[in-house]
Amino acid sequence: MDGDEDLQHAPVGRGGGPVPRRWTLHGLNNGLIFGATYHGVRTLPRPISYGIGHVGTWMAWRSMVQTRRAIAANLGPVFPGEAAAALERRALDTLRSYAKDTIDFLRALARPPRTADDIFEVLPPYRSLFRDLSARGRGVILVTGHYGNWEIGTLLIRKGLGLPLTVVAMAEASPDVNRMRTRIRANLGADTIEVRRSLDTALQIRRRLAGNQIVAMLIDRHYGRDRVGVSLFGRPAWFLRTPLLMAHATGAPVVPVFIERTGTGRFTPRLADPIVVATDSSRDDAIQRAAQVVADALQARIEAHPEFWYQFYRYWDAQRDAYDGLA
Repeated sequence: MDGDEDLQHAPVGRGGGPVPRRWTLHGLNNGLIFGATYHGVRTLPRPISYGIGHVGTWMAWRSMVQTRRAIAANLGPVFPGEAAAALERRALDTLRSYAKDTIDFLRALARPPRTADDIFEVLPPYRSLFRDLSARGRGVILVTGHYGNWEIGTLLIRKGLGLPLTVVAMAEASPDVNRMRTRIRANLGADTIEVRRSLDTALQIRRRLAGNQIVAMLIDRHYGRDRVGVSLFGRPAWFLRTPLLMAHATGAPVVPVFIERTGTGRFTPRLADPIVVATDSSRDDAIQRAAQVVADALQARIEAHPEFWYQFYRYWDAQRDAYDGLA
């Protein structure tokens, strides 16, 4: 099967196997809570929003037992040997960090900053980097994980750098949340491609790259058979294969990016070195090596700030079940 044919039949958009829709459905991400937060932060001062989030996440931590234990189990490899009770206490830090990231993102939409420098630190070198990458004319593929404030990255690219952006995303489990997130991106001038909604998703992505645009994807969860194996914290895991397949086919560089909260309403984008997926060796081997580089970059950020890793289901169980499914 040649490269073009493989792109036309890439699993993204209709991959085999069950779709893990419940992975993104949890009490903090349903339509009622997300909608209330969206409207509340538009009128309430930040300290009050933070206070409500602080109390609300404590209540969630106490009542959402399965979510609390799932976060603790996910953090086990990050803190080997730590007792379950201590890991569950860390889960509260994760929930509170998630709430602050959501509040800060929605506040930035409600009260647009005068410049992106009011939100983001260390922008000048990244302007130069993206200018250089854009000069190659192949587009850029941004990849990140469910880590930090990835949604505010839309503000970074559109308002901070003034570059065209398309976000490739799985539809949210809550239709209300999905509509709101899509509308938010559109209001910022970013396109959204929803995977599994069209047979030509891969070709849509390729057209954006051919137009020298930036395409952003979350890579640390796979969809069906759209996956490539990596090692994360010494454990086998699956990452999404499509962004690396696209990079191999088009020559677009892959840039891992992680956006971390550094203060009240302030963020630092941390970009790893651009990755060029090799074309002078086996395609599958080249894709796997590139995926491992991304996994290593994500692991380094999680080690630095484990409270920013937002997996609210049992991540490692899902990885093991996917591997067992190959047997």
